[in-house]
Amino acid sequence: MTDVLRRGRASLAFSFLAQGVAFALLVTRIPAVQDRYGVSDALLPVFLAAVPVLAGIGSVTTEQLVKRVRPSVVLRWSQPVVLLALLGVGAGEGMAELAVSLAAFGLAVGALDASMNMLGVSLQRSYGRSIMLSFHAAYSLGGIVGASLAWVGAHWHLALWVSYLPVAAVLLPAVLVGSRWYVDAGPAEPGAEGAVGEGGALVFKLLLPLCLVMAFAYIGDSTVSNWSAKYLQDVLGSSEQLATVPYNVYMVTTLLGRAIGDFGVRRFGAVAVVRGGAVVAAAGFAVVAVAPGPWVGMLGFTLLGLGLCVLVPQTFAAAGRLFPGASDAAIARLNIFNYVGFLVGSPLVGALGDAWSYRGAMLVPMVLVLLTLVYARSFARQPDRYGGGHERPRTADVGRGSNGL
Repeated sequence: MTDVLRRGRASLAFSFLAQGVAFALLVTRIPAVQDRYGVSDALLPVFLAAVPVLAGIGSVTTEQLVKRVRPSVVLRWSQPVVLLALLGVGAGEGMAELAVSLAAFGLAVGALDASMNMLGVSLQRSYGRSIMLSFHAAYSLGGIVGASLAWVGAHWHLALWVSYLPVAAVLLPAVLVGSRWYVDAGPAEPGAEGAVGEGGALVFKLLLPLCLVMAFAYIGDSTVSNWSAKYLQDVLGSSEQLATVPYNVYMVTTLLGRAIGDFGVRRFGAVAVVRGGAVVAAAGFAVVAVAPGPWVGMLGFTLLGLGLCVLVPQTFAAAGRLFPGASDAAIARLNIFNYVGFLVGSPLVGALGDAWSYRGAMLVPMVLVLLTLVYARSFARQPDRYGGGHERPRTADVGRGSNGL
């Protein structure tokens, strides 16, 4: 069973990495997509907002799907759809084709994100120790690879389909082969479903603190991804070239933080790691807000990467501990707030920046991240609901091939 779990962990980590590559290739080439299809500045926000909205629908749908099929089946078939939809974005000719490709991408991403984290939480339960951050570290590494490939495509003025086709050609068969080793959760232990109330109302009430933390974390993340370059150039007076650096620094520090984060959870506990991450992230926003120049601003974005990186993986893990008998449903609902934060963050900072100042706007995600401290107790380990050993044979089930239900 140890070998089964190790193969399951490796195959799932590769799935996270592939998703990081695909998502970065899309979001970092938005200007090229806009130019290819002639999308106006007024229409572009509609297209961009549609993706997370549809992803939320995909996540809700996944909650219902996993009542009938295993999460590994949802992941096995949603990931190829994401890659094919990415290729469709690059190869389409008209606005209708772009709309269809983005719609397919959004729906499939919602299913993919939910099912990946469902499998990650169940594997962590089987291991009996923190491994969730390692999966998200693989996603961060994929994001760095995808952003680097996008830079190459932009630098050499490659057509979108030329940039996307090799990635899809390599990753699509690889994820299908890797899906043979996904590991699903087995039946819940007796009494494990005690956190589920009648009609699911109690579940959401208990889940709400984690939902808020998820939204706060993604408001912070979207602030960095959407505004770091503009902030450094327009507010702190950097060059255009230097303005591209903060997001790369943020991505690298996110990877480093997640790569070592599981050791911190094992040593100090999830509550301490989440509190520490929130404080470091808030300090990062504060440094960015008061920075006298671009290099101090860069330090702030570095702190943001180290602080924010632990919040999302630990939020998913906490949902699995809180609802061991209904973790799939809890994660699917929690995942919706990923997209809520993404939708709220960028417009919120932009509106505050225009109406007030961009320095002042950075204080809003700072305060929201600090509110995570209020909900930190929700991340506490539940000893009676969480495995204590490395191997838990009764909680793991091996995916049975591409048609295993």
